[in-house]
Amino acid sequence: MSRFKDRFTRWLNGESDVMNYVMDSTRTPYLSRESIKEQTAAKRQEFAGRSRTKDVVRAETKGFYALYNVVAIISCIALIGVLLFTVANLPEYGQENPRTVEVVSRYVENGLEETGAVNIVAGMILDYRAFDTLGESHVLFTALICVLILLRIDAKNMRIDYEDYYTIREDAYFDVSGDAIMRGVGLVILPSVFLFGIYILLNGQNGPGGGFSGGAIIGAGLILYSTAYGFAAVDRFYTLKLSIAITFISLTFYSFAKGYVFFTGANGLENGIPKGIPGAILSGGLILPLDIAVGLVVACTMYGFYSLFKRGSIGGA
Repeated sequence: MSRFKDRFTRWLNGESDVMNYVMDSTRTPYLSRESIKEQTAAKRQEFAGRSRTKDVVRAETKGFYALYNVVAIISCIALIGVLLFTVANLPEYGQENPRTVEVVSRYVENGLEETGAVNIVAGMILDYRAFDTLGESHVLFTALICVLILLRIDAKNMRIDYEDYYTIREDAYFDVSGDAIMRGVGLVILPSVFLFGIYILLNGQNGPGGGFSGGAIIGAGLILYSTAYGFAAVDRFYTLKLSIAITFISLTFYSFAKGYVFFTGANGLENGIPKGIPGAILSGGLILPLDIAVGLVVACTMYGFYSLFKRGSIGGA
């Protein structure tokens, strides 16, 4: 009787709903007033702890943004100061910078003797300023890796769980390689394209051309080949592993070769690399092999971009 009276009193005071026991088949066990008070206190404490956590997170976020704004303002002021200082030390309008004149004169007057290259532009890019070209080649490699991470489709990188990997590879792009005209045109044009690209690549130290332009032509040839004969034909000899190996070996050779030249030059030592006869194919010291390395990186990057955007992969495993 006392138990029924207690439950009735709690229902009358709005502390519990007797219908819960009717609708719930599991029959929630009876809770005394002390148990309800304990649970209520625990929930209040938990809520207060969450509120304190949110306040801490909010305070930390506010402090981070305040520090970020301070650092950003200081960085901008420092950059503006450096730029203004540089502009203040530039020659006045209409006057020549003597240091610039000295550099240009050095390139023009001593370029052939010091680099062994008839093409002074190749001498500047791959000898005097080879460090800049090394950075540019690494930029291309980094860009290719980023695109590969974002766009590559394989069995371990499914875009949607229920998609079939092989269906994606076959239907993700429009293939025109079966067209007879495309194959006929490719049979006539492709040998000339590849031959011209190799000529430009090997003749950079003697005339217009070099690694970037020759590599671009060879990369365009690979794209034309895949268009005319299909990606499957390219995958027979050009795979993802081969592309990575070529790029890695080219950049490694460039880094070690120019690192050796930088070290010997900084210490006033002879590097022992023959410059050859100016105008010959084997001339210009390291310019020819460096041109080949840069050209291979450019060709792999161009075809890699095209293949990844077109079908989501570079080649077979």
